[in-house]
Amino acid sequence: MVLKNILGTSVLTGTMLFAGAVSAQTIGFSQVGSEGDWRPAFSANMQETAADYGVELKFANAQGRQEEQLRAVRAFIAQDVDAIIIAPVVVTGWEDVLEEAQEAEIPVFLVDRDVDVEDPSLYVTRISADFNLEGRLAGAWLAAESLGDCNIVEMQGTTGSAPAIERNGGFAAIIDQFPAMEIVLSQSGEFTTDGGKRVMEAFIKSTNNLEGICAAFAHNDNMQLGAIQAMQEAGLVPGEDLLMISVDYVPAIIEAMEAGTANASVELRSAVGAFIYPVILDYLENGTELEKWIVIPSDLHTAD
Repeated sequence: MVLKNILGTSVLTGTMLFAGAVSAQTIGFSQVGSEGDWRPAFSANMQETAADYGVELKFANAQGRQEEQLRAVRAFIAQDVDAIIIAPVVVTGWEDVLEEAQEAEIPVFLVDRDVDVEDPSLYVTRISADFNLEGRLAGAWLAAESLGDCNIVEMQGTTGSAPAIERNGGFAAIIDQFPAMEIVLSQSGEFTTDGGKRVMEAFIKSTNNLEGICAAFAHNDNMQLGAIQAMQEAGLVPGEDLLMISVDYVPAIIEAMEAGTANASVELRSAVGAFIYPVILDYLENGTELEKWIVIPSDLHTAD
């Protein structure tokens, strides 16, 4: 079986990327947590590549709790770091701490996820993939594979998080164009393998072994891997009984695609330090005016 990258979807805009250290800078990074396979790989890349750009990185893992992120950001402000990076666990509740960073004249950069604030000047830019596009890519692939006729079960990410909101929105925007396509069941699996397994078990039970269901769309690969386990334990054949499409393109889903138990995955790059650090350092060194959103490319991969 050959895995195929069938679509390069977006380009990085707003800055030139460059290699090598610019100057020694201290940057605080508040990470969501360590759920799934993708986020630990993202964290590791940020930590490993910091030295390549002359960055002293102060890393804080919030373990999925916004209160821990707020505490970490305030600690970075107290330490008078040169810049702060935040991968927000949810989109709301950020105004106060961002105002504190602004008052301290410490620029804040959003990575991976977005925030919902009335004043966009509270952060410099967001550097991330386009989650809505990821959902649209998944929806377009499924519409083509199912010829526009498909009942779908959806495993959403963390409620209130930017990926869950935007992937759902993008996916729905595509399938809404096809009268015979519908999300018939949707539930959060919290971006974890256990969560995906639990949700798929509930779907199997409530639909008489997925009777009448055509596909499973998961907001990340780990939930899909859990869904594959649940289907196999129920005597079903993922990849055949259901079309399986998800987001991240982690090594375990590549193996599942090679084994025929997953059909497609939209890649969310985890090695993004080379996208993020040059933007931040150029801003710190030169005050470069940046677009409000710098997009990291996404690709759709399928199994043939």
